[in-house]
Amino acid sequence: MNLLDELARNNTDPALVAQVRALMDQVAQQGQAIGEKDFKIKALTHELAYYRRIQFGKKSEALTGEQRELFEETVDADLAAMEDELQGLQGKAPAPPRSNAGRKALPPELPRFQHRHEPESCQCEACGRELVKIGEDISEQLDVEPARFFVHRHIRPQYACRGCEMITAAPVPPAVIDGGMAAPGLLAWVAVSKFADHLPLYRLEQIAARQGVPLARSTLAEWVGKLGVALQPLSERLAELLRQRPCLHADETPVRQLDPGQRKTKHAYLWAYRSNALDEGPPIIVFDYQTGRAGSHARAFLEGWRGHLMVDDYAGYKALFADGVTELACLAHIRRKFFELHATNGSPIAAEALRRIAILYAVEQQAAGQPAAVRLQPRQQLALPALTELQAWLQSTQKTVVTGSGTCKAIEHALKRWPAVMRYIEHGALPIDNNAVENAIRPIAIGKKNCLFAGSERAGRRAAAIQTLLGTAKLNGLDPLHCKRPFNTVLNEAPTSLMM
Repeated sequence: MNLLDELARNNTDPALVAQVRALMDQVAQQGQAIGEKDFKIKALTHELAYYRRIQFGKKSEALTGEQRELFEETVDADLAAMEDELQGLQGKAPAPPRSNAGRKALPPELPRFQHRHEPESCQCEACGRELVKIGEDISEQLDVEPARFFVHRHIRPQYACRGCEMITAAPVPPAVIDGGMAAPGLLAWVAVSKFADHLPLYRLEQIAARQGVPLARSTLAEWVGKLGVALQPLSERLAELLRQRPCLHADETPVRQLDPGQRKTKHAYLWAYRSNALDEGPPIIVFDYQTGRAGSHARAFLEGWRGHLMVDDYAGYKALFADGVTELACLAHIRRKFFELHATNGSPIAAEALRRIAILYAVEQQAAGQPAAVRLQPRQQLALPALTELQAWLQSTQKTVVTGSGTCKAIEHALKRWPAVMRYIEHGALPIDNNAVENAIRPIAIGKKNCLFAGSERAGRRAAAIQTLLGTAKLNGLDPLHCKRPFNTVLNEAPTSLMM
């Protein structure tokens, strides 16, 4: 029976009936709100479980490295947001911080600012007695200060001799740009921001303007031009040191260059040459900007050099191999063709090829970080038989597939490259693939999407020189923006420097 009808039948006070009606409406609204909240909690719980399965599930090679990184960081951000929303809906207190067991310690060289937090009273709330310090709870938070502009004021007192009327003063401190207002730190910030962080100059202009510092884009462009000239000798010296190595990686990536006469852009290429990742010396990478992809550019850069060269199957390198350079073939390129085939149609032949190639990489993984002499043994004992069996399997399988099919083309490509593939097992210090230089090129390939095109051939060569220094610094674990030692000092040190 309805409670309100019962109250009305018994001639209850109308004010009391109105109060009961309002109370019942409030309960109904709260019930509806609770139902909606329960529905949201269930939906968030299911969504959270789905994202956790994605986060900890098997990674797919269907995504490129950049896509996978973007996908993973999006999942992590969504997980954190959903967990906070769920705790808010459930009325729970904020989750305690995660254990620091798996967290890397903050670098000890970072400056630290102490903040002491004393209790409001040093007397016991229960009995009033004085409290005694028994220890400290110390936690650290990482903070950052955005680009901070400041001024170096150079004061050079002038002294005069009363006798001969000569004036003496300290010499003007050397500068990268004579007479310029940019200190080395500012020039480094501009170069790293533009060529490593891929920020166009107009964005740097905006960053400076937010702090009241007027840096015209034309001024920034002038600094970049002069900086490229100043750094060119270091880039050339790195190229000289690179050509002293017995084994190199090479690859090239297309870039667009502005062609003002035609009012459009044209193709240019950034050639990359990297030292062997298995060498004992410090790694070096050199970028060479050229207006074309002709093999003559590679021959000109490597003129007089003889050694092992790891490349893809581009015909531009073939003249080098006819002139005494020894070719190494990239196993990752061969694998990639079978992977694409398997991803497209689930080919069992491609799956078997991937399984056999995985054995070769497992051998490399077992010997990772070992000296060349140690790495040679498993290559001879394990990789050589696996390569021989893979070649025989490819040759027998080739006879069973349709000529001209994707499977046939993948097998033909592998067998055509086979003599160059086999060479890495002859020495413990030769690479198995060309991933080392491809990984070094990848950030530049991403960054060129922000730049759209090179303004001129000179601009491309200037960018290549600066990228050479930044790329080599990165390979050696040096921060080019905050390196405590000048890069030319690193070059001239021995024996732990790039002179090796």
